[in-house]
Amino acid sequence: MLNIETMPLGSYQTNCYLVWDSEAEGCVVIDPGFEPQTVLLAARKLGRKIQAILLTHGHFDHVGAVREIAADTDCDVYLCEADKLMPVRMTAGPLYHTHTYGEGDRVTVAGVTFSVLHTPGHTPGSVCLLAENHIFSGDTLFAGTCGRTDLPGGNWEQILTSLKRLASLEGDYIVHPGHGEATTLMDERMYNPYMR
Repeated sequence: MLNIETMPLGSYQTNCYLVWDSEAEGCVVIDPGFEPQTVLLAARKLGRKIQAILLTHGHFDHVGAVREIAADTDCDVYLCEADKLMPVRMTAGPLYHTHTYGEGDRVTVAGVTFSVLHTPGHTPGSVCLLAENHIFSGDTLFAGTCGRTDLPGGNWEQILTSLKRLASLEGDYIVHPGHGEATTLMDERMYNPYMR
């Protein structure tokens, strides 16, 4: 069974997610932007070792705690190659990672298989991570809206294409965005003007 713990962290209230399968011993962290000790403590309280960090994109508010968590746990860190080219002012310094992933890749860790969809627009290397009936959408898709594209590396036409791709996925998914409340893909298809 898939388990998800959501932690809005820092002044930007960036959603950091701990994800694990009930039958596994470890867990995955998605987008630890702030407060590394909070993330580490949450994993310890669950009795789980952090085995990997998966990043939906490289903006500073999604990666700020990566180095400290990785140093403490010696875990793998996955980032889309295209975001390595972003200006360091957007990433708060060189992006730390041990692996890159992209369109069509699958990463299995902590008993969970994540499928990678490359969804550029918010950043060149933005990805959405699909696991069972869940989508971790980063700053590509939010409840009722989408990510901004006016920052360096953003592209309005690309994010519209990415949103259209998400809208075309078969079935329904629970959407876990980078900021704000969870939603469903069905609701976003119906009510989100950027998904039409």
